Amino acid sequence: MTMTQTVFFEFQLKSDDLDAARAAVHTTLEQTRAFEGSINVDVLVDDEDPTRMIAVELWETADAHTAYLAWRGTPEGAATLGAMLAARPTTRTFTTADL
Repeated sequence: MTMTQTVFFEFQLKSDDLDAARAAVHTTLEQTRAFEGSINVDVLVDDEDPTRMIAVELWETADAHTAYLAWRGTPEGAATLGAMLAARPTTRTFTTADL
């Protein structure tokens, strides 16, 4: 049985040009959603601080997410979002359990 993987990617944008940062987030999300094995990506924006967000990603498998991360590490997959971040993002991954 294949288990899905959920990823919580929490990040904070620099506030000096929030419109440009949001555009970079939008582009990054389009690429993520189009990557093979991506099922869905939703973004949550902090009610008290619009620069803080969490992308909730659902992947077909952990291997699909690993392939995505490897692609992001290449020149072709490098996202422009990194330059727009105020701090290092955090990532937490969870695999669906058959309980």
